Amino acid sequence: MERRPVFSSAIPAQRSESAWLKRFEPVPAPRIRLVCLPHAGGTAGAYHAWTRDLPADVELVAVQYPGRQERFGEPCVTDMGTLADHVTRALLPLTDRPLALFGHSMGASVAYEVTLRLIVRHQVRPHKLFVSGQTSPLRRSQDKDLHLRDDEALLAGLHALGGVEEEVYADPELRQLVIPSLRSDVRLIENYRRTQVQRVDIPVTAYAGDSDPEVSAADIGAWRDLTTAEFAARTLPGGHFYLQDRQAELVADIAARLTSVRAR
Repeated sequence: MERRPVFSSAIPAQRSESAWLKRFEPVPAPRIRLVCLPHAGGTAGAYHAWTRDLPADVELVAVQYPGRQERFGEPCVTDMGTLADHVTRALLPLTDRPLALFGHSMGASVAYEVTLRLIVRHQVRPHKLFVSGQTSPLRRSQDKDLHLRDDEALLAGLHALGGVEEEVYADPELRQLVIPSLRSDVRLIENYRRTQVQRVDIPVTAYAGDSDPEVSAADIGAWRDLTTAEFAARTLPGGHFYLQDRQAELVADIAARLTSVRAR
């Protein structure tokens, strides 16, 4: 599967009620909406290709963070609480249908925080939470400082994980375009701390690549402590961005776990 560079131009999509959300192929009466949150430096466009692998009655809603693509002129958000608050508010008009959330890497932590806000503040209970390529918030390392390093070290660290495409890494002009959002997102996730266990009462499924240098099977297994409902963990072949090459397999697994959800 062709990899999508983080600097790609905005993919045409129907704008929802909020600049935060994109629905690439709106579904008139979806059985459920799958809300997808990107990784650090990522864009909503990372999930555009998922629409062809999802069932026809599942509507994909991709979150677009500020500071990239058509939101390039807006300031990036550097605080997890603020980011989760914005995404939560943007989703409220879409809660007329069941929701499930998926997030990869930084997006997994955002998806968890948004889920908490929907349940606790708005009494909206998503049906599923899918987290990918991210350590449980209760096991997060306290000593990461990539966001404090110079541009070269920042890009090199993310490039090693597959988070920066070769074209970006090699082109000085493209690098300067993506560095602000990359640094902002990395700062956000490296400063994110959750010292208190706050469980959700919905099923959680955690995914990771089996050769991810940052996230182990034990790391994703620790998400079990953040739900009072069913939990499952699965590894797929690949590294931190395994989902780029294993898209069809991952989306099929997610879709299978949504089959029991019925529209209200």
